[in-house]
Amino acid sequence: MPNRPTYVLIATPLGVGGMGGIDRIMDEVRKVARLNEAGSVNISFGATRGQGSILLSPFHLILFLTKMALLKILGRIDVLHVNLSSHGSTKRKIIVARWSRLLGIPYVIHLHGSRFRQFWTESTPRTASAIAQMFASAARIVVLGNIWKAFVTEMVPAARDRIVIIPNATPIPRLSHIDDEAGSLRILFLGRVGARKGVPQLIEALSMLPKDGNWRATIAGDGDVEETRQEIERLDLAEHVTLPGWVGTEDVAELLSRSDVLILPSFDENLPMSVIEGMAAGLAIIATPVGAVEDIIIDRETGLLVPTGDSKAIAEAITLLVQQPILRKSIAENAKAFQRQNLDIGLYVKTLENLWISTGRQRA
Repeated sequence: MPNRPTYVLIATPLGVGGMGGIDRIMDEVRKVARLNEAGSVNISFGATRGQGSILLSPFHLILFLTKMALLKILGRIDVLHVNLSSHGSTKRKIIVARWSRLLGIPYVIHLHGSRFRQFWTESTPRTASAIAQMFASAARIVVLGNIWKAFVTEMVPAARDRIVIIPNATPIPRLSHIDDEAGSLRILFLGRVGARKGVPQLIEALSMLPKDGNWRATIAGDGDVEETRQEIERLDLAEHVTLPGWVGTEDVAELLSRSDVLILPSFDENLPMSVIEGMAAGLAIIATPVGAVEDIIIDRETGLLVPTGDSKAIAEAITLLVQQPILRKSIAENAKAFQRQNLDIGLYVKTLENLWISTGRQRA
């Protein structure tokens, strides 16, 4: 059929408005796809876990598998795109991949999970074998950076030539940066509040800063909010640090526009969305060299890198940005330029579309 589009079904965990980074990116893909409905790719979505209680996840999974079969019967699926994290996500996606193979639908694995290395290597032999089979049978494997390409190659050497690096992306912020009239350094953390994201070390670092210093911080996200608030009060930081809890998309945009520095001192990541959003907003980034972070943050060029778990190094990085505003602005501008050139959502969607089209043609 002439000019027939490539039909793609995308498996997401929670669906529209989901709280996780994968769903946020896929929501942006939806927006771009709607603007180009007459293009060479026709995209549909389905949730495999669903929002609400985890007890309902089998129901959502069955609905997704049914949708796959119906689309196959109707000739409306050429490629399945599987967003993959660890633990429950992997167990569901193993089933999805097996069903895809039975239906003769080529699938793309898109690896997002920050803890996937630990999960895979510590899995039972049966689960590890099923994961390896899922990757080995994939038409393409999308990873977010060089470290993840090396890991998947190590685990499934035969998949080497099918691995593609496509880093996460974000749209250009709709809100312009707003300077602080008092000239304070405004520090922002976005993410799940807890040990894995390095929040205890961040709080300790903030306690090392002068109490009468011209700075303030916002730690936004769900998780161990009350425990963190108690620690902030214990360290007499309440006048400098606020914890709004989970914030929605609109509030995130507002926080980014009113901040100067984004800090993410995580112990493990894949490629964190908050760092990319901070770069897009023209913030100076302080992060740890975990996951694929080093692919986008070059120390003292597009951000500052600090060792994991090192509160003193975090405090020193903040102090450096306070004392050297010219350096801070240079880093922020470099980060913003890097995002525009490499991590923009329009480029991201176009790259995925080309991948889907080539995958569909190979299996046609």
